[in-house]
Amino acid sequence: MATCAVVRRPGRGRLAVVGLGPGARDLLTPRAKAELRRASVLVGLDQYVDQIRDLLRPGTRILESGLGAEEERARTAVEEARKGQAVALIGSGDAGVYAMASPALAEASDDIDVVGVPGVTAALAAGAILGAPLGHDHVSISLSDLHTPWEVIERRVRAAAEADLVVTFYNPRSRGRDWQLPKALAILAGHREPSTPVGVVRNASRPDESARVTTLAALDPATVDMMTVVTVGNTATREIAGRMVTPRGYRWQEGTA
Repeated sequence: MATCAVVRRPGRGRLAVVGLGPGARDLLTPRAKAELRRASVLVGLDQYVDQIRDLLRPGTRILESGLGAEEERARTAVEEARKGQAVALIGSGDAGVYAMASPALAEASDDIDVVGVPGVTAALAAGAILGAPLGHDHVSISLSDLHTPWEVIERRVRAAAEADLVVTFYNPRSRGRDWQLPKALAILAGHREPSTPVGVVRNASRPDESARVTTLAALDPATVDMMTVVTVGNTATREIAGRMVTPRGYRWQEGTA
């Protein structure tokens, strides 16, 4: 005589944090597409879900929410993975750059598998449109003070200005935040000539994309919004044939690349 107890344990969950790129379908990487097809649960901002809904397998459970619910989406994705699900948590650009990877990994422990899927972030998409503004050392700074005190942001802008780094501003201006960009530009102007090239790209890679190269003195912050990326050159950046070019900063030598 024997008694046998059978317990069915859920499989180990998997969380893929997927960057969707700047918006154009041909800038969504093959690896990202594969992870979207693999997922049994998709978690994301509603407008990003709409971009890739057609790539999901039939029966994929979609958990979408609106703006401002980043931490909630991160917790939901981790909780679903802990149930043994294959979860894709999506974000725009690269999910590790001002996006969903940070809050998700802050919630995740070693009881689930976590995979990061890189994407084309806004600075790179805008840089390709503008020419080669990121040809040497550069930095990205978000001007949104919703999560970071302005004093910290200003200190970083000042350090970038003093270090002569090319600067890409994310989240440069909104209706409720209209003074941060002028302040940041004024800090840079204290270390760079008024003729320093500045690239302004709105909705990079999308059908209504627009781009222009202007100067530090001529840029009107009122023409910038949250869908815009602003790239300010360093003291070596030049406008050549309408494009921003930052030299690589060393002499080319025969036989090198």
